[in-house]
Amino acid sequence: MKYLAKIKYLGTNFCGFQVQPNARTVQGELTRAMSELFGAPCKITGCSRTDSGVHANEHVTVIDAPGATVPPERLPLAASRFLPDDISLFYAIKCDDTFHPRYDVVSKEYLYVIKNQSVKDPFWVGRAWFISRPIDEKSLTLMRSAAKHFIGKHDFAAFMSEGSDVSDTVRTVFDLRIEKDGDTLRVRISADGFLYNMVRIIVGTLVEVANGRIKSDSIPDIIYSRDRSRAGITSPPDGLYLNRVNYRLPDFQ
Repeated sequence: MKYLAKIKYLGTNFCGFQVQPNARTVQGELTRAMSELFGAPCKITGCSRTDSGVHANEHVTVIDAPGATVPPERLPLAASRFLPDDISLFYAIKCDDTFHPRYDVVSKEYLYVIKNQSVKDPFWVGRAWFISRPIDEKSLTLMRSAAKHFIGKHDFAAFMSEGSDVSDTVRTVFDLRIEKDGDTLRVRISADGFLYNMVRIIVGTLVEVANGRIKSDSIPDIIYSRDRSRAGITSPPDGLYLNRVNYRLPDFQ
C-alpha cells in the first residue's frame, strides 16, 4: 500500500530531511520506523529536502509499504510507537502510484519566526531567530513595503545561495506577509516553488531593510540584477518552518 502522510518535526537535531551517510535525518528515522512497523523495508519519498535545523509543521511524505494492511486512518497512532519524540505522523490517506509528493505540488507555504528581544527565551532557542535590535513600527512598515515587491512572477536568482545547480530560477510568489504579535514577528510566504535558501535570504533582506542597510524600494532592482551579493544575509535555519503543502487532490485535507 502507498500512504500519503503528513508529518511534523523539530529539525534542531536533524541534518535535514534527506538521508545522508553517518548523519541523523528525518527520512532516515522515518524509514527505520515504518520498516519496523510493517516488518518489511519501506520507501520514503518527501515533498521537500529541508536543510539542517529547519522545522516542519506540515511535510508531505509518501510511504511505499508493499503488503501493508494498516488502514490509513490508523497509521498515525500505529506509527507513534516507533517514531522519535521530534517527529510526528498525524495524517494519512491512501494514494495511487501516479502521485508524487514533490512534482505534484501546487504551492508551498513557509513560516519564518523572529523573536525581537534583547534576552533570549530558552523555550525558543533553536526555533526562532533572535534579533536584539528593536524593530519598531516604522521599521515594520518598511519591511512590509519591501515585501510587496516580491509578490508575482520573477527571476529570483539574487535570492538563491551560490553553488546551486538550478538553471530555471523563475518562481511565482503568491503571498508574502509579516505579522507582529508582541515581540514575535512571523513572516509567511507562499509560492509555486522555492530556490535553495530563497526564503532565508528574503527574510534576511527584509531584516536589513528594517535596519536601514537596504532601501525598501530597491527590491525590484535587486531582483532584476540577479546578483546574490546585492540581496541581504541568509537568515539562520532556526526560525524556518515548512508550514503547508497544497495539491489538487479531492481527498487531501
